[in-house]
Amino acid sequence: MKRKPVVIGVAGGSGSGKTSVTKSIYEHFKGHSILLIEQDYYYKDQSHLPFEERLKTNYDHPLAFDNDLLIEHLKKLINYEPIEKPVYDYSIHTRSDKVIRVEPKDVIILEGILVLEDERLRNLMDIKLFVDTDADLRIIRRLTRDIKERGRTLESVIEQYVNVVRPMHNQFIEPTKRYADIIIPEGGHNFVAIDLMVTKIQTILEQKSFL
Repeated sequence: MKRKPVVIGVAGGSGSGKTSVTKSIYEHFKGHSILLIEQDYYYKDQSHLPFEERLKTNYDHPLAFDNDLLIEHLKKLINYEPIEKPVYDYSIHTRSDKVIRVEPKDVIILEGILVLEDERLRNLMDIKLFVDTDADLRIIRRLTRDIKERGRTLESVIEQYVNVVRPMHNQFIEPTKRYADIIIPEGGHNFVAIDLMVTKIQTILEQKSFL
């Protein structure tokens, strides 16, 4: 039987806590055969567009992502081949010249707001998770993050949420919940769900050690 990594997809809206869930799982197994791929690294290259056009990018829309490249890289990792992961530079709204070499592992966690939106991606996953958090908590977390960490004003965060983030969530992200094998309420604060996933991955890793 051919050796094959286990691919876990973790989706959820902005501020849902999906990154906290992912990092909690990853940190538990740090040093083991596990790697994390963030969908945010795979925004499309926009170097061919004027800077003014790049400023209009809707980062919450499925078309913002280069899923073709992400799928190509994921397939390589599944075949135990290394990849060169792109790096996105938000200051210029396009890819930088840098890449990150990623070595294949036995467990791959793919995390991002829309990783369950593309059927081709879903077909490569063994376990699909959706982190489901109430909208009021998501906006509060986004407000706190963007104001403290990104130096944005309250007004600009609210305007973006109302005009872009919320409608994109309702149209594209929320519907992908139906594809999830497991729905995790309350994100990183759901320690029971995280412990269950840790136990599942531990079992997978133990099985892999015997191959």
